[in-house]
Amino acid sequence: MYYDPTYLLLIPGLLLALWAQGAVKSAYAKYSRVPSRNGLPAAEAVRRMLKASGNYRVQVLPGQGTLTDHYDPRNQTLKLSEGVYNSSSVAALGIAAHEAGHAMQDKEGYALLGLRSAIVPAVNIGSKLSFPIFIVGLIMSFRPLTLIGIALFALTVLFTLITLPVEFDASRRAIAMLNASGLIAKDEEKGVRKVLNAAAMTYVAAAVGAILQLLRLILLSRSRSRD
Repeated sequence: MYYDPTYLLLIPGLLLALWAQGAVKSAYAKYSRVPSRNGLPAAEAVRRMLKASGNYRVQVLPGQGTLTDHYDPRNQTLKLSEGVYNSSSVAALGIAAHEAGHAMQDKEGYALLGLRSAIVPAVNIGSKLSFPIFIVGLIMSFRPLTLIGIALFALTVLFTLITLPVEFDASRRAIAMLNASGLIAKDEEKGVRKVLNAAAMTYVAAAVGAILQLLRLILLSRSRSRD
């Protein structure tokens, strides 16, 4: 059986991803059981935050699934998952406020959010074609194809790197809006930060995993070119 030692490069990224996912679930499970003192459902709270920030364009809608909350700049809709929309927990407020942070980035023309949105079509194409093209290039020992595959996958790496400051900035905005609107007490801010910091680590893990995968592809390409 053929053994590919470059797979070892992926182990740290995998372990980090598993840890990050566990941290998110743990923080969410803990603080979703802690009711906020204001008692407002997250959907109503986020509407108030946006209006207080001068953002009247965003529609706040219920979504499906667990932790599927997201803001879509294409139609300016903010969807909150089933466990967040009607919840008044500290975790729900933090998650909703984070998505409101993205809405404010959109309103204020935050450059990195615009860049991330702009490259999504190219990233989607690259993520589907990078590995097939790379593998065909290896099988045929045709280096230009392997380089094209690497370049396409590099778009995914770029996307994960751009995502990091976008997500951290949205969390920073979330805390600021929650405090400015008086929706959380000081002791509740700690719980919000733990939920948002845990979520941020999933993006860090994704970036690390993508970088390690890119490095693996480069090493495989160089190894085959020397054979």
